[in-house]
Amino acid sequence: MPAAYVQNETEFDALLASEPLVVIDCTATWCGPCKLIAPLIDQLADDYSDRVKILKLDLDSNKEVAQRFGVRSIPAVMFFANGDLAETLIGAKKQEEYEAAITRHLAA
Repeated sequence: MPAAYVQNETEFDALLASEPLVVIDCTATWCGPCKLIAPLIDQLADDYSDRVKILKLDLDSNKEVAQRFGVRSIPAVMFFANGDLAETLIGAKKQEEYEAAITRHLAA
């Protein structure tokens, strides 16, 4: 099942307040590398659905979130632990790198 999109900043903030670990893939329809990692993010959302909220955020319609967290280049995958930004991976990475980051934050 593909990762769902966060619709707006209100929904984004509610997620951070209610979930212990949230992974947000900052993406845009015009971003080539974003399209490359989209299947990886969808797979992670499927694999970790019972433990982690993994979602996508279209930065064209959520510029406030990008500014708030200083996202200047995409793809940027942000990891939030207990509501706080714990790590950001910038650029297209391998599946193993995303899994390692999730594992680190689940263990923390």
